[in-house]
Amino acid sequence: MDSPRVDMRFPIALRYLAALAFALLPWRAAAQEIEPRSYSNVPIGVNFLVAGAVQTRGGLSFDASVPITNEDLKTTSLVTGYARAFALWGQSAKFDVGVPYTRLSGSADYSGMPIERKVSGFGRPAMRLSVNFLGAPAMDMAGFKDWKQDLIVGASLQVAPPLGQYDPDRIVNIASNRWSFKPELGLSKASGPWITELKLAATFYTDNDAFYGGTTRSQDPLYALQGNLIRGLASGAWWSLDATYFAGGRSQVDGLHNRDLQQNWRVGASLSLPVDRRNSVKFAISSGVYARTGNEFDALAVTWQHRWGGGV
Repeated sequence: MDSPRVDMRFPIALRYLAALAFALLPWRAAAQEIEPRSYSNVPIGVNFLVAGAVQTRGGLSFDASVPITNEDLKTTSLVTGYARAFALWGQSAKFDVGVPYTRLSGSADYSGMPIERKVSGFGRPAMRLSVNFLGAPAMDMAGFKDWKQDLIVGASLQVAPPLGQYDPDRIVNIASNRWSFKPELGLSKASGPWITELKLAATFYTDNDAFYGGTTRSQDPLYALQGNLIRGLASGAWWSLDATYFAGGRSQVDGLHNRDLQQNWRVGASLSLPVDRRNSVKFAISSGVYARTGNEFDALAVTWQHRWGGGV
């Protein structure tokens, strides 16, 4: 059977559309996520539906500051999300929401004692508002034909409520029974087919007052710096090399500090391929290359995106 053909009148728009939709599927809802092209310009009025699968294996991959050791945990998540692009103050903006359903299994040591866990359930949903302040004018699909990126400056705020699977009688859970708030500042600079991105973020957490053993767990902010080198192709495909450093996030249980300060590096790579005018598929890998605490896991993801509206 012949492969679907991409409408070559829309290669630039396809790249930016794919970038927006795949931003719904970060590796994590905290500082360890690797997310290229999150501040690209996109046509207003376009809607996106995203579905994907993410698998991790190794060190703790859902809440790296929980004080357990010798983790050998595997998670398989099915993620669905929705996004819409719109105009705000004359620049492009977007709202997105996503929720994972996760199966977790494996073993770890807690206070020197081995524990095992098998559980399935919904993880915490995440909602985000992203706004470009400079260099990404609000345009319809037709405007992308002649538009070329230079420097884009933007910011976002991601909020995750205390929902999802959580059992206070278990130390290992999928969700963490707390709110988190993640403001981020992003820069995106184009030079020919290359785009360089730099993002600075901080994640703030409320207390979990139903932690294991009837205790209260709090956590310091987790700070992150991410860089992405992206190469766009004429067909609308693109690939990227990615790295992120995150630090902080030390936790306390009933006021007693844990030895879980994070100073960790992750690297990854992504490949996005247009299928046709309305659909794209993306493959991504990520791995911890240095971990002071809780980052020794590998991740593999594949996602599918469908878009409609806005003249697509």
